[in-house]
Amino acid sequence: MKLRNVEGADVDAYVRMRCDPVMMADLGGPLPREGMEDKVRRDVQRAVADLDWIKMIIPDPAAPDVVAGTVTLWSHDAEDGPVSEIGWMVLPEHQGRGLGKRAVRTLLEQARDEDRWGLVHAFPAAGNGASNGICRSLGFRFVAARDVTFADRVLPTHHWVIDPRTALT
Repeated sequence: MKLRNVEGADVDAYVRMRCDPVMMADLGGPLPREGMEDKVRRDVQRAVADLDWIKMIIPDPAAPDVVAGTVTLWSHDAEDGPVSEIGWMVLPEHQGRGLGKRAVRTLLEQARDEDRWGLVHAFPAAGNGASNGICRSLGFRFVAARDVTFADRVLPTHHWVIDPRTALT
């Protein structure tokens, strides 16, 4: 597995992840198809400027055109101040193979090695057993159940936090 920055050619992968009812079931349902090109363009700009780490998960480096999903680390303002957040999505045909966990761990190791981002928070949907399991297995500490707004939708989530500098297991 390897991670690479999002590229302009990743629109189809974004559509498959963000506009699919199954992929978005825990996130309030699919997003509209229109606007995905703009979303990818904005994400490419943020990744190139090193403002956010927006990585595509490539399961086999020998087949670099096959994308399994994304893992992203970014900072944003929250109710309690700035927060560094990590999130990930893995397409159905690649699920159950440990790619999500490896991708999250790889990005957290990079954050640790570069001493960047500080505490990292994750907010997987409360009902998403696989994503909550990734948090648990990598050493995140459960904080609380918390409603989070995503795409103008309020979602029940589990709030997890990790200090990559000290807590990676």
